[in-house]
Amino acid sequence: MLAELPIVEHPDLLVGRCNADDAGVVRIRDDLAVIQTLDFFTPIVDDPRTFGRIAAANSLSDVYAMGGAPLTAMNIVCFPRKKLPLDVLRDVLLGGHEVVEQAGALLVGGHSVEDPELKYGLSVTGIIHPDRVITNAGARPGDRLLLTKPLGTGVLATAIKGGMAPRDVEAEAVRWMITLNKDAAEVMQEVGVNACTDITGFGLLGHALEMACASGVTLRIDASRVPLISGVKDLASMGMIPAGSFANRKFCERAVTVEDKVDPLLVDLFADAQTSGGLLISVAEANAANLHEALERRRVSHHEIGRVVDGSPGRILVGP
Repeated sequence: MLAELPIVEHPDLLVGRCNADDAGVVRIRDDLAVIQTLDFFTPIVDDPRTFGRIAAANSLSDVYAMGGAPLTAMNIVCFPRKKLPLDVLRDVLLGGHEVVEQAGALLVGGHSVEDPELKYGLSVTGIIHPDRVITNAGARPGDRLLLTKPLGTGVLATAIKGGMAPRDVEAEAVRWMITLNKDAAEVMQEVGVNACTDITGFGLLGHALEMACASGVTLRIDASRVPLISGVKDLASMGMIPAGSFANRKFCERAVTVEDKVDPLLVDLFADAQTSGGLLISVAEANAANLHEALERRRVSHHEIGRVVDGSPGRILVGP
């Protein structure tokens, strides 16, 4: 469908939709560009205020994935006012406001429509120097791949809806989802990296594939090194894998090679549709130690999960 939409070209459009990147970037001065992004979705937890926090963190993440700083945000709300009390909407908006404030951005308004199903998110404007934009298209052979949050929020959301998620596992998942990628973005700018994308609805495999295609490289993922939220593998083995995750895996199959010794359940989790996931960072090997050290200093969780290798453009290899 998107293939029939015209590609927008302009000398100041630094990042458009050609490479399925995280946000659009437009230069407005030689020393300033704006980052534009938007995201919203239905609740994945029962508590309205927690849902607002998660949705806001997820929306802000695209700015951080580009290495930028969020400046302003606007609420996007669909609300079933005949089915839910307005207190629910108030709490959702309060949760979103708290996270926007934590990010150092300004919540400047928004728009709402009546809808049969609750949906919430943000339209976010960020800023960055035009020469310091980080895209998903810069990965190079020899780079190391780092992931800053564990996987499993899609499985957890399914388990929560089914009343199957243990309280401690749900609490850990919520903690990860409301954690901003702010510190990781600042470290990327401090140290210098080649490429980045955040891991959200297309899962690790889908977003890694976007990076591989945009960069014209092959990414190798070491399955045993990919972090998972505690308890998620057990829930996945019970069948708590959302339909979107199976769709992700099916879409990626054409470009993904899985070695025989890899647990198929792990591959399902690598395709798990994430909410407010971490950053997948491609950093030159010579700079990897500096990135590790800087992330440690800022207490940002991170795991080296693979590398960029010579091979066919737009391919993913998954090894044990």
